[in-house]
Amino acid sequence: MSLNCGIIGLTNTGKTTIFNCMSNTKAQSSNYAFSATKSNIGIVNVPDPRLYKLDDLVKSEKVIPATVEIVDVPGLAKGASEGEGVGNKFLADIQQTDAIIHVLRCFDDENLAHIEGSVDPVRDLEIVDFELQVRDLDLIVRKIERLEKLTKSGDKDAKKGVAALLKYKAHLENFGNARTAPVDDGDEFYIKDMQLLTEKTVLYVCNVDDTSVTFDNDYVKKVKEFLGENENVIVVAGELEAEISELEDEDDRLEFLTDAGLEEPGVNRLVRAAYDALNLQSFFTAGPKEVRAWTIKKGMKAPEASGVIHSDLERGFIRAEVIKYDDFIKYGSEQAVKESGNFHVEGKNYIVDDGDVMHIRFNV
Repeated sequence: MSLNCGIIGLTNTGKTTIFNCMSNTKAQSSNYAFSATKSNIGIVNVPDPRLYKLDDLVKSEKVIPATVEIVDVPGLAKGASEGEGVGNKFLADIQQTDAIIHVLRCFDDENLAHIEGSVDPVRDLEIVDFELQVRDLDLIVRKIERLEKLTKSGDKDAKKGVAALLKYKAHLENFGNARTAPVDDGDEFYIKDMQLLTEKTVLYVCNVDDTSVTFDNDYVKKVKEFLGENENVIVVAGELEAEISELEDEDDRLEFLTDAGLEEPGVNRLVRAAYDALNLQSFFTAGPKEVRAWTIKKGMKAPEASGVIHSDLERGFIRAEVIKYDDFIKYGSEQAVKESGNFHVEGKNYIVDDGDVMHIRFNV
């Protein structure tokens, strides 16, 4: 299982700078609007110090963290759905993603012109939301037209589908997002295959200047007030993060972070927030060849989790040998854990916990 996130925002918000901080693929950023001609795709390692603590004990040949795929689409503009700018052409690139990272400009810079003439992150948020709503509305209308043809032949399910989609249509027409539509249980089934942009989980990133990294500036306060407490808002200083990401020495990075008043890079918090928002967690495998993190949904049972490693493990699952991460660190080895009585053998109904160190027994 892999996690995919798409980065969106108005042009010149600094989203490509943040993409470069996160990704192993470096995209070209520019002060000029609409200079990008393609979406950028990169892979981000999920920060998890537990992996390296396990490796200190296991002494494996390599450490493999879980990863996130990030898609950075060109900057949007007001009227994108009607052909303005270039970003709307690439929105299809993020329809396959699990979540959206919406970057909002929360800094002043006289050398970086704002496409709307002034800095106002709440206005920018509403502009981008509107462009996504227009795209989703078009998809909804098309599906309603297809289902209405089926209703004429007496298809009862199609009739239910039309009724459900009309609720989404009305909500989108009133500038609402699909994820907040007042629908009944079961109505979501009829949009499941549509990959609506406004139905996806959204993480809002307030991109601030270096001086605002340790407190909420006025722009950030306005965003948080507008969105309310239930939304995921992360504050990141993109330019500062870019400088940190260019440092190869870990000690230099730590010193830079300390000087800035930070304990860790903001992009680390962003990736973890994406994990949490999507109800994801990691389990580990640890041996002489590798220590590795695997991404699964919370509540997943052992056979399904083992299928993330390889389908044969799920198909031929016999049992899972489980050591809790804290026990592994406390006792220092698998043998010591066994001697302590904290080694567990679990069957098909075992629900995997975050941080479980597992060895899967299977037969195919």
